[in-house]
Amino acid sequence: MLKAVAPVSAALFGRAIVMPNLVPPVRTLEDLRAYRSRIAAALPDETGFRPLMTLYLTETSDPAAITEGAASGDLAAVKLYPAGATTNSDAGVKDFSRVHGVLEAMQTAGVPLLVHGEVTDPEVDIFDREAVFIERVLSPLRKDFPGLRIVMEHITTEEGASYVGEADDTLAATITPQHLIINRTDLFKGGIRPHFYCLPIAKRENHRQALRKAATSGSAKFFLGTDSAPHLVSMKECACGCAGIFNAPVAVPYVAQVFDEEGALDRLEAFTSLNGPAFYGLPVNEDKIRLRRAAPDPAIFRNVDAGADGSVVVFRADRPLQWSVFAG
Repeated sequence: MLKAVAPVSAALFGRAIVMPNLVPPVRTLEDLRAYRSRIAAALPDETGFRPLMTLYLTETSDPAAITEGAASGDLAAVKLYPAGATTNSDAGVKDFSRVHGVLEAMQTAGVPLLVHGEVTDPEVDIFDREAVFIERVLSPLRKDFPGLRIVMEHITTEEGASYVGEADDTLAATITPQHLIINRTDLFKGGIRPHFYCLPIAKRENHRQALRKAATSGSAKFFLGTDSAPHLVSMKECACGCAGIFNAPVAVPYVAQVFDEEGALDRLEAFTSLNGPAFYGLPVNEDKIRLRRAAPDPAIFRNVDAGADGSVVVFRADRPLQWSVFAG
């Protein structure tokens, strides 16, 4: 799978925050370095793509690894998955008091915490879990660690956008292409659409509109996070399908289309290419891509061949895509 999808991302992006929820998870610096080496081996020799590596936060994570990883430059961030919140998150955090030492080390070293912002309480409706996470987990955490930089990954609600927008500069949020384009009704249009299923799940239309407003607002607190997640067709089209949308080939054209529809093309570059590096303290990429308002080659939507195991479906909304990336 890595050999199939890594070159697809590297063809369009200069770097990426690499999620650690593998099987087994990326828990140690040794795991991290080994994974980075596997990514490098899966890429064409001429690519300048840079994977920005993360560790999976568990209740047994070592604060010393944070200090060492930050000092060496190997560690870009740490990812918090509440246990059971999403794909391969069973090793995530259940008791947040047990990770205070790691969070203190991150605050001291300036390592950002990336949160999957949903509670996993089965009594909380799946469409309410982001708002409840803000109340139960994120607000107390920010109070306890006021200097810790936090990214709410892939926000999906009006409450999330409002909370981030009103917070201080230690809090930011990413927004995915799919959450700007689809709402929960699209999941069931003409039948169940498993390739539109991701976590956090798409919400009502008012939430989608709030995300579009936040993304195109010009606020430096919001930036692109594709959350591009490849799963085999056989793992999506089954009785209990995996959560995840693979959007790497089309992420930037779809976001460009959203900004065009919202009359905000002058703010597109900041959302896709400037705000994220600024929050992470990284230099802006020197290379550029060019976009034009024209339908892309239909081949961009072709399934990605993952070898004998099968293929991966590329995200495609019902609305026609009218933007494309081109060379020259």
